[in-house]
Amino acid sequence: MRSESLKSTLVVAGAIVFNIIFWNEKVAINSIVFDAFILGIIFYLYPRSTKNSTSQWLLASHLITAAMVVFQNTIISKIGFSITLLLFIAFTEYAHRSVWYASGSILLNYIFAVPDFINGLRTFNSKNVKLSGWSRPFRILLIPFLLFIIFSIIYLFANTVLSNIAGEIVVSIQNWFKHFFDWFSLKRFEFFLLGIFIVAGLILKSMQSYFSVEDLKRFDDLSRKKDNLKKFKQSFFADVLSIIIGKRSTGVLALKNEFTIGCISLMLLNLLLLLINIIDIKYLWLGFTFKADINLSTYVHEGAGLLILSIVLAMFVLLFFFRANLNFYRKNKWLRYGAYLWILQNLFLVMSVVMRNYYYIAHYGLAYKRIGLLFFLAMVLSGLITVFFKIYNVKTTYYLLRVNAWVGIILLVFASTIHWDEMIAKYNLARKSSISLDVQFLLSLSDKTLPILEKNKDVFDKDISAGNKMYYEGDYYNALEVFEYRKKDFFTRQKQYSWLSWNVADAYVKKELTSTHISLLK
Repeated sequence: MRSESLKSTLVVAGAIVFNIIFWNEKVAINSIVFDAFILGIIFYLYPRSTKNSTSQWLLASHLITAAMVVFQNTIISKIGFSITLLLFIAFTEYAHRSVWYASGSILLNYIFAVPDFINGLRTFNSKNVKLSGWSRPFRILLIPFLLFIIFSIIYLFANTVLSNIAGEIVVSIQNWFKHFFDWFSLKRFEFFLLGIFIVAGLILKSMQSYFSVEDLKRFDDLSRKKDNLKKFKQSFFADVLSIIIGKRSTGVLALKNEFTIGCISLMLLNLLLLLINIIDIKYLWLGFTFKADINLSTYVHEGAGLLILSIVLAMFVLLFFFRANLNFYRKNKWLRYGAYLWILQNLFLVMSVVMRNYYYIAHYGLAYKRIGLLFFLAMVLSGLITVFFKIYNVKTTYYLLRVNAWVGIILLVFASTIHWDEMIAKYNLARKSSISLDVQFLLSLSDKTLPILEKNKDVFDKDISAGNKMYYEGDYYNALEVFEYRKKDFFTRQKQYSWLSWNVADAYVKKELTSTHISLLK
């Protein structure tokens, strides 16, 4: 373990780097500079921990998202960059298997970041600094340095060119000090403190290892425990059963009665879900025809929301019945079959929701919620599949949560590789003759879509002729005026940034819009 004073020194250095590269800049190529600094420190402080397979997998995922910050520069890529960095550090500093517990460890890092940083500063001991070693070099250099100053003054008065060069150097030094003191503005100091907090949470490992210890206590495989019956008698479900079935909720028949309740419940729920799926097959999969008077928004959003709620509740019901010793009940075959059938029917229900979303996209185009629904359904599919494996292989709920968290990380990394605003604009504008375009929504997309809108400016004419106006910059304007303001604002903001804010997406927009402007002038 490195000294705490060294870690605090690295925190200060990291805060200075953070202040220099992120102040009044976008999160872009500067994130690579910051990332290299932080990762270098982590590899130096925890060289052994970075060699385990999970840390290396997380590092690879993080490097993908870091590249996407420069290439795509989307909000989702920046979120993915931050989350994968935090998780990589958590798995490096602590012993973890679960993303959830690792997140708890990172939270502890930031809760104790300031106290740990201050304690590190207190460990500095001025007595450890040896000044005696500086005496000899100082005495040796004193006379040569004085001679250098004297002859420099003489040559400055004797040579006009040298005097002008010296004057320029003095002016440069004055300008440097002038800008140097800009650092001491209150806002810049607050930004420096923010850098201290962020870097301290990344570098300083908390002395509290609660989540790491708890994580290592958990197991994937469920084991039969004798004290489960005692715990069951003290549970809320046991109280409810005692009200309904009386004495049969306790004693040696309690497990059998719970099995009977589970079988009947799953049988009834399977019949009900079968009816829903038959209706979907008839009216959604085989007999759906689009009509202008159909409210697809209600059909998708309200219907999909309730169906997803039913699927999530279905998983909770299965987790309840297969939470403990009922997994080891010798005659639980029919309960398992009922659970497998219900999982299969819920999987079909998920596909029905996907089909509803497909119809919505086909007739009204892409939008954030429609894309987000697909990712959410992917997580639901993962949940149902892992619930099946939990029941089939007798796994714990810890296993279920752990695996699905990793699936979520994979989906996040994948989502960061695509510029969704650009995809939305391209998809919708390619079908502008067949779908109803929401021009205001298109104008609200990120700057990457400006060249695409430039090539499809005819959609603004239709919107203007319809008399539509939108609120922008404190007043109401038509679509074309807002678009021109957007382009002007983009170039204005680009002039305010340095090379630290460079990214491929902005460079592409700048190049495309500049070439379009030049071609129009010709």
